[in-house]
Amino acid sequence: MSAHASDLSYDKEKGTILDEATIPVDAAPEDAIVRRFGRFGPFLAKLFASGVEARGVERVPEDQRETKNMWNNLLMWWSVNTVLTTIPIGTLAQAFFTLTLPHAIATILCFGALGGVATAFISTLGPQTGLRTMIITRFSSGYVGGTIYSILNILTQLSFSVTAVILGGQTLASINPGTLPLVVGIIIIGVLSVIPCFVGYHLVHYYERYAWIVIFIIVCFLWGLGGHAGYDVSAQKPLEDTGRSLSADILSFGGIVFGSFTGWAPVAADYNCRLPADTSRMKVFLLTFFGLWIPICFVEILGAALMTITDPAYTQAYAEGSTGGLVAQTLSPWGGGGKFLLVLLGLSVVANNIPNSYSAGLSMQSLGRPFALIPRFAWTFLAFVIYTVAGVAGREHFSEILSNFLSILSYWTAFFIVIVAEEHFIFRRKGGPLGGYNLDDWDSPSKLPLGVAGVLAGCFGVAGAVVGMSEVWYTGPIAQKAGGEFGADLGFELAAAFSAVTYPPLRWLEIRLTGR
Repeated sequence: MSAHASDLSYDKEKGTILDEATIPVDAAPEDAIVRRFGRFGPFLAKLFASGVEARGVERVPEDQRETKNMWNNLLMWWSVNTVLTTIPIGTLAQAFFTLTLPHAIATILCFGALGGVATAFISTLGPQTGLRTMIITRFSSGYVGGTIYSILNILTQLSFSVTAVILGGQTLASINPGTLPLVVGIIIIGVLSVIPCFVGYHLVHYYERYAWIVIFIIVCFLWGLGGHAGYDVSAQKPLEDTGRSLSADILSFGGIVFGSFTGWAPVAADYNCRLPADTSRMKVFLLTFFGLWIPICFVEILGAALMTITDPAYTQAYAEGSTGGLVAQTLSPWGGGGKFLLVLLGLSVVANNIPNSYSAGLSMQSLGRPFALIPRFAWTFLAFVIYTVAGVAGREHFSEILSNFLSILSYWTAFFIVIVAEEHFIFRRKGGPLGGYNLDDWDSPSKLPLGVAGVLAGCFGVAGAVVGMSEVWYTGPIAQKAGGEFGADLGFELAAAFSAVTYPPLRWLEIRLTGR
């Protein structure tokens, strides 16, 4: 660990904060935290001794890496996405864009593959650097740019968490209507989500290693029960747009699908930064890609398929209870057994919400040194409070929150991924202008890039998103010309393109002038 990673310490005799230089540079994170908090040190020491993770955004040195079964990487993403939360994304194909099932499936598979590739690339940087994702952004966008990305990621993970607790709460409340208030259901999901995150990295991985098994079986049951109720592939045909309007619908829904994949990109390196540095990059890439693409497509397509059931009981269930009501109706033929499965489905969102909560805490630490001084678990608890309160406040507007959030999410993740990728492959490549990463500089603003190139390229990305977005509240000029009545959402495509074109020359000039 670098000297900067040691933070500050508390002198109990003098009652003053010591300079960070007084703590050994190789001090373990728990030792630094215990010393820093003085009279609270013994309590924190017991907390860490009980298994709570002390390490936050500090780099994991090579000699402290752990050899893990690489298949855990695939199983984690499988658990995170084989959940109830993924189903409503598929339902948006018909509910908002009137697509037929074949068009919905093609859109999910194609845009999902694109998003999966982008996220899998980011995941490969974890073992290479030993750093959390938001800290990695400092090597392309500097300390200031990394802070901006951290703010965006905090909003992203909290928004993901809000949708998760609302949907989980809706599902629990729909089991016996009038018995469990929706607010109580939301709080239950929030509490269950924060427990593994509070403990930390190892419990997160342990839970996610097995959580997918039961839910995958239940999802298969849903496929079968939906088929028994009667999928109608042409159900949306009379409502589906044609020509440019159809293209606009596909592009707009595709942006949402892309966002459901790349929403994991800003946290993808967080969960394998403890793997050995010589871990096969291709294996990390492939396991992450298929760990995302297979379950997300499988479950999103299920959501689209359930929307083709024309039985009035199913259409009414969706109208009155959104996705939770639709799933409850699908399981209703099994009576009490169906209700039990519905409970498990409602609780499945915990697996989806765990990485949101855990990484939100890390992103709060990534805002800067003063924030990194506060232990990771404290930020994780604050994130829990925020998204639970927001979930209670927005519980009646789930579909609107999901649709708008995922569209906007795809905009910033698109240019974030492009900037990090260009820095990695152009400027940090072996033989490139910088020749690699000096990983000890991760918390040294004077040695990191100024960040002017990264921030400006990000601003160009925002400009691309603005002219290409198509939302209920705003449609950009290019989006208007590209689609039908409501425009085609080209936000993430243009955000990525604008940043991709502007970042290399700006970064080259920055290196030429500053040497870093």
